[in-house]
Amino acid sequence: MQKSKLLPTKSFIGPSSLQGIDFSDHRNYWKYGYSSVMITNTSFYRNKNYHEKTDKIETLDFNRMALTVDELYLTIRQLK
Repeated sequence: MQKSKLLPTKSFIGPSSLQGIDFSDHRNYWKYGYSSVMITNTSFYRNKNYHEKTDKIETLDFNRMALTVDELYLTIRQLK
């Protein structure tokens, strides 16, 4: 994703002690010994609306979401 430069990206390998690192679906893969990757905007660390009453469609950035999907697509295509 860093190669396509559609959006600024960072890679981070977080310790299991970091609050929220296991909040996503990838936790279940870890549980059975599978490697997994989480693509995130760091949810509640960066979005004050995350899972709050103010978390509404009007607060979402669909342009950035579309760029994220494009980056994921380009990245997955490079894995072949």
